[in-house]
Amino acid sequence: MRLYLASTSPARLATLRAVGIEPVALPPGVDEDAAVAAAGPLAVPEMVMLLARLKAEAVASAHPDLDGLVLGGDSAFELDGVVYGKPHLPEVARERWHAQRGRFGMLHSGHWLIDTRTGRAVGSPAVARVEFATDISDAEIDAYIATGEPLEVAGAFTIDARGAAFIERIEGDPHAVVGLSIPLLRTMVRSLEIEWTDLWT
Repeated sequence: MRLYLASTSPARLATLRAVGIEPVALPPGVDEDAAVAAAGPLAVPEMVMLLARLKAEAVASAHPDLDGLVLGGDSAFELDGVVYGKPHLPEVARERWHAQRGRFGMLHSGHWLIDTRTGRAVGSPAVARVEFATDISDAEIDAYIATGEPLEVAGAFTIDARGAAFIERIEGDPHAVVGLSIPLLRTMVRSLEIEWTDLWT
């Protein structure tokens, strides 16, 4: 059984490979800002689920010959009720790190899975509480931002690369922090009456 990943996220790709799945990564080409604006006010779990669904549907629609499962995913970081996606700019990332240092926030990840053979689809959100170290220096923040790593990830941090050193504690599924909950994905796959191990390469 082939899994098609409707994402260009290196972290999601690496996570799937680590658990024995070699997906085909296909860029979804979804205008996320426009989609969220058109949907109106949404709670964070609703927002990541909307974008995960739109990404999966976009790939399935653009490639009607796919034979297998299409997985869409989206993540957002919530701090003090404010939602943070990818910072893109160093100055934005720096501002966020100064705000979240020594505090905690919630990382929300949406998942949407389409079986292209039957048209059946399932979706589910995941969340993890992320607590940051209190002793992160300004110099460390600047050095981290200079690597470019935090610029294209939700919340301006990673758990699977350099950013891991600045995270003290995670409550919930740690895979959700990289934007892909493996236990949840297994449950979703099985709900489509497909064996998880059939996805192994």
